[in-house]
Amino acid sequence: MSQILIDSSVWIAFFNGDSTAAILSELIDCNKICINELILAEIIPSLKHKKEGHLIDILSQVQKISLVINWSEIIYFQTYNLKKGINNVGISDLIILQNAVNNNVELFTLDKHFSLMSKYFSLKLFDHKKS
Repeated sequence: MSQILIDSSVWIAFFNGDSTAAILSELIDCNKICINELILAEIIPSLKHKKEGHLIDILSQVQKISLVINWSEIIYFQTYNLKKGINNVGISDLIILQNAVNNNVELFTLDKHFSLMSKYFSLKLFDHKKS
């Protein structure tokens, strides 16, 4: 199994004790997950409402992958998405798409537009429904 980049949607569901919490807990125990600084920035606001100490301990142990932004590629992704009818994808999600593709990691997300984008870009999605 390759490394799995955990999107903010999954972390927030995990913090809220959603059904994905057990899956993410297992991945954490297997040391198969990674995160980037953008996703960390997205989830920090959720930490102030939860059991901060325990969650910060978990996040501090997660492997961080390099985040290098190629704006030309981001523009290409957005233009291609619009041509294919994939609208309302934010810049942060385009950066996460690029980061997952460039680091050759699977993406574990609950956001449906990543599934649409995976049809056109070499994005590998983690199938949490099989776990």
